Amino acid sequence: MTYKIELSSDDVPKQWYNMLADLPCELPAPINSEGKDQISSLQIAFTKAALEQEFATDRYIKIPDEVRNLYMEMGRPTPLVRANRLEEYLNTPAKIYFKREDTSPTGSHKLNSAIPQAYFAKKEGVERLTTETGAGQWGTALSLACNLLDLECTVYMVKVSFNQKPDRKNIMNIYDGNVYASPSENTKVGREVIANDPDHPGSLGVAISEAMEEALENDNVKYSLGSVLNHVMLHQTIIGQELKTQLEIAEETPDVMIACAGGGSNFAGSLFPFIKDKIDGNSDTEFIAVEPTACPTLTQGSYDYDFGDSNGFTPMLKMFTLGHDFVAPSVHAGGLRYHGMSPIVSLLTKEGYITPKAVHQRDCFESGIAFARNEGVLPAPETTHAIKATIDEALKCKETGEEKTIVMNFSGHGMLDLKGYASYFEGTMQNAK
Repeated sequence: MTYKIELSSDDVPKQWYNMLADLPCELPAPINSEGKDQISSLQIAFTKAALEQEFATDRYIKIPDEVRNLYMEMGRPTPLVRANRLEEYLNTPAKIYFKREDTSPTGSHKLNSAIPQAYFAKKEGVERLTTETGAGQWGTALSLACNLLDLECTVYMVKVSFNQKPDRKNIMNIYDGNVYASPSENTKVGREVIANDPDHPGSLGVAISEAMEEALENDNVKYSLGSVLNHVMLHQTIIGQELKTQLEIAEETPDVMIACAGGGSNFAGSLFPFIKDKIDGNSDTEFIAVEPTACPTLTQGSYDYDFGDSNGFTPMLKMFTLGHDFVAPSVHAGGLRYHGMSPIVSLLTKEGYITPKAVHQRDCFESGIAFARNEGVLPAPETTHAIKATIDEALKCKETGEEKTIVMNFSGHGMLDLKGYASYFEGTMQNAK
């Protein structure tokens, strides 16, 4: 019986895979809003390397040796694990595998993009990176990456998550990151939001605007994004490339592949290399993107041009969106509260290559607890969404008798999310929408 498939350091990919090279149709380009030039602002806010990678059309882009070495030092490659006990608990004929991105020092997949972004910024002479974070996973990862590469890091954390997860702030401080609850008094954007609503819970859109404002107004400061844009998806494909090798070793062909989806980074990173096979006509795997019903971007949003932030600093992107002024309810899956979705994930969903699914918060925690009790690993609230969909698919196999192979990206651990689990056990957790 298969329990775990591990790779050696030599198996860490030497290239990132670029989905932009293999899309079934052209990706709509970013545009400026009327009377403004946000595209020029990108050239000020982002590093040159980030913009080059954002619009690159090469199928594979070399990973610098220094970045690859840091990947290995920080724990790559990550294991693929067979969820034997969960299968037995569910009494399903399905085979369930999960790719463990929780084994990184920061507890999630986010370090896969934080390291190269910090590396390229350092090479360009940048002194400080600014960013936003929802649940804190991205802010934690960028704080560590900047510390490793001797850069300063400023993080604007959505206020409701800042209050729900104080230990995230502590860890960012340990990694020498400076963390502020957003909206803050640091920026013009933050001060305006607070003036209009002193009790504003914050949103990723507002936090992005604050971080962008700092990058636009300060020399030697650049903005770093943890999801949504293509260069971030590109970095994360190190997950899916490792996963391909591991499934070949296991002699498994996935019938269903699942990941949670907020901005799209862990979904894209784990599944884009497999979606390429489907576009090429060499696969009939189903790809499921799971989001909260409280922030149903893919399932209820409109496919339209919208800003990536609340203030309109960014260009308008063609994506599934709930509107850039959307403020999600204060659910515990803080990483899944973004109003928009990666333009590439959005396009692939629109073209029918991705199946979106929305699930309720309390149902997700129930699934996460069942997973932890059987597999021993406590999932992040975001990851419980993927687990809920995985269990649903496994139970369908129980009904039909199909022996499907289900593969899930386990995007992060929940050891810093115990307040959410406490609210579940105390009966105070709402099943938002």
